[in-house]
Amino acid sequence: MSERGINFLHRWMTNNVPETARADVIAVDELTHKLIADARSLGIKRGEIDEEVDSLYRTILAAIVHHDAGLPD
Repeated sequence: MSERGINFLHRWMTNNVPETARADVIAVDELTHKLIADARSLGIKRGEIDEEVDSLYRTILAAIVHHDAGLPD
């Protein structure tokens, strides 16, 4: 398990998934790509995050739907 990956994901979602985000395919896809790019810029490989969640897409979508960006389901 990657502590660094899950910590990054929690912080990133808290700072980058607004309550007003749309729960549509395009918005979630854009957020997913931004998350991956931001992680890469910090030297965090996608695998470090992927091993912590079932799906980045579903995690971000759940945060939007539940308006709880800091805590993925």
